[in-house]
Amino acid sequence: MHIAVAGNIGAGKTTLTRLLSKHYQWEAQFEDVVDNPYLDDFYNQMERWSFNLQIYFLNNRYRQILQIRKGGKDTIQDRTIYEDAHIFAPNLHAMGLMTNRDFSNYTSLFELMESLVQPPDLLIYLRSSIPNLVNQIHKRGREYENSISIDYLSRLNERYEAWAQSYEKGNLLVIDVDKLNFVDEAEDLGLVINKIDAEINGLF
Repeated sequence: MHIAVAGNIGAGKTTLTRLLSKHYQWEAQFEDVVDNPYLDDFYNQMERWSFNLQIYFLNNRYRQILQIRKGGKDTIQDRTIYEDAHIFAPNLHAMGLMTNRDFSNYTSLFELMESLVQPPDLLIYLRSSIPNLVNQIHKRGREYENSISIDYLSRLNERYEAWAQSYEKGNLLVIDVDKLNFVDEAEDLGLVINKIDAEINGLF
């Protein structure tokens, strides 16, 4: 079984992935932010490094999906291959931070990769307001994220909402995280787990 967690920057994807991995004994696949060679450069000069960063993420997530299918274990994945292609890359292109040529090249490569992989059995989308995202980003204190603007987050949020509403690749569970604290409140984590249990039981 392949579970994936989607959501904007600061929505809590990595934290929830870690907690659910522990609870269900699922293998976890995390987004590469520590060893990513492009993130610092990207946030300092988006237009120059947008294509490089998106290709890096695309390659990384494609490898993850192949590992998940090959490994045959129940796995939870922090962010999906679809978010880059339907949210981040189009947003950079629309903002004039990725050229038409690079965006066309990126989209062509994504479509080829997408044709060769299966979507997750369950997609969990963490819906969050901008104030909550900003609060979480400041709280974790990653230096390269200091330059993220409210406008950038807002554009991404709009695209996330549109994508979630049109998502038809499989089962989708939307969780509003603004009023949830699944790190410190066991009851809040329990609510999330109950929702996931209901979805998983419906899969079989």
